[in-house]
Amino acid sequence: MSYSSVNSSNIALEVKSLTRRFGGLVAVNNVSFTVNKHEIFGLIGPNGAGKTTLFNLITALIPASSGELHYQGSAISQLRPHQIAGLGIARTFQNIRLFGELSALENVIIARHLHTKSNMITGVLGLPPAPREEYKSRQKALELLDLVGLSDRAAEKAKNFAYGDQRRIEIARALALKPQVLLLDEPAAGMNPSEKQYLSKFIRNLRDRFNLTIILIEHHVPLVMGLCDRIAVLDFGQLIALGEPSVVRNDPAVIEAYLGNE
Repeated sequence: MSYSSVNSSNIALEVKSLTRRFGGLVAVNNVSFTVNKHEIFGLIGPNGAGKTTLFNLITALIPASSGELHYQGSAISQLRPHQIAGLGIARTFQNIRLFGELSALENVIIARHLHTKSNMITGVLGLPPAPREEYKSRQKALELLDLVGLSDRAAEKAKNFAYGDQRRIEIARALALKPQVLLLDEPAAGMNPSEKQYLSKFIRNLRDRFNLTIILIEHHVPLVMGLCDRIAVLDFGQLIALGEPSVVRNDPAVIEAYLGNE
């Protein structure tokens, strides 16, 4: 596969004229922006603006109608979801997608299997290196659950956790993929003010601890404005503003489309 290069070595992700149509509906319309390495980048806009569709395009859950995606200088528009994850792009979902009947620990371990070398036969027969790798995966999964404050409940079924705790399991599972870019889709949904304040600090700590680039969709404007280095604003699938929080907050188009009632 041939790759096109992006000029700046500081760019983690580049979105170039990305468009996605669903029949006559244009959900994402000619959107372009770059996300720098180690940046916390916010994506905001009204409901139906195309934010989650854009995440789905980046992670290859749906194909683009036109446009390109580049990750660390390489074209990724034609890759499949598992290839995107293998490159180092992980995500959480607006609608939580945990395996409810599995434990919190098992949900995180599943993501670790992308980075293990055991094949199906060695796993079924219990041959080396499967036991070693399973032990390492279990220990790493426990570490990640501890990071999100849930290691004491590792054996509980995921369906028994409160909504906010399920979101934390999902973050731990995304981190198990060893990402370099982490996409968080409405991580503060369902949280009270104190939980949102904690989440903001937690996301910063994640960025620094794992040297991550973080892109987040979030409707809680104060959290986004206080957390993100830069913000992109979508409205009806179009990019209407891009810049630092202080610039975006005072943009007339953003105030009219989204911030007028904040």
